[in-house]
Amino acid sequence: MTWAQRLRRVFNIDIETCQACGGSVKLIACIEDPLVIKRILDHLKEKAETKEPDPLPESRAPPAGWQSGCLTDESENQ
Repeated sequence: MTWAQRLRRVFNIDIETCQACGGSVKLIACIEDPLVIKRILDHLKEKAETKEPDPLPESRAPPAGWQSGCLTDESENQ
């Protein structure tokens, strides 16, 4: 039994199928060296810490007909 089959069986993780499209995925590398894994994770952590947050969108006025927390429909009032 391959390690991919074990992951599917034990954790219900299917790494051989693309989650986005359902197509098959080809594994191109398997990193097992703990030092290499640590370097990759440290790099990703540094990259995430230095990334600037996305700016908030500009605020705008509430939609027309907005009164005390609910939208009103003129046709209901007639």
